[in-house]
Amino acid sequence: MPRAKWVVASLTVVLLSTTVVVLQRTEGAAPAASTTDDALPSRALGLSGHRRLVRELEQSGESRPGEATRPRRVAAGPLRTVSGPLRAARPLRLRIPSTDVDVPFGGQDEEASWDSAGPAPGAAGTAVVTGTALRLGELRRGRTVEILRTDRRTAVFTVVRVSPGRASEWEEPPGRAQLRVIDGETAVLARLTGHRSSS
Repeated sequence: MPRAKWVVASLTVVLLSTTVVVLQRTEGAAPAASTTDDALPSRALGLSGHRRLVRELEQSGESRPGEATRPRRVAAGPLRTVSGPLRAARPLRLRIPSTDVDVPFGGQDEEASWDSAGPAPGAAGTAVVTGTALRLGELRRGRTVEILRTDRRTAVFTVVRVSPGRASEWEEPPGRAQLRVIDGETAVLARLTGHRSSS
């Protein structure tokens, strides 16, 4: 009888030891399975590590405190200085970064309109743009006005004058690419200083 008890005790110890080893191996394998599962979506999408990180940041929708939620824009290329006018192209949007103005040309409410009888914004001569609620009175010299165009370029103009009224007395040298923006009782004169290409 003592021998039978010893055999049962030995079998119990072996069975418990085997169970503990199996449980430890199963627990040790869990992180690897989790890592593989996490990697599958990016592999299926064909994204490399840095692209996956960028995608996750974009999807997170993080914004600075107090910043309004708005659709993300496609990043434009670097600003390139210009030595002369650009080729003529129809304007699509008017942007004034310093006052957060971003309006379309010829939209349903005519937020901004371009005098198509004159030069196109960015081409040689002075293009004339009018609109409402453009907040031109808040502009100062040195600020920029951007015109997104159909040729996938954004013409960047630097403000040289801000004046009450339509400022028709301004002398504008021929051949230079300039922009006159008029909003109610304020007029702005800006010169083409660069452009960006959008992808």
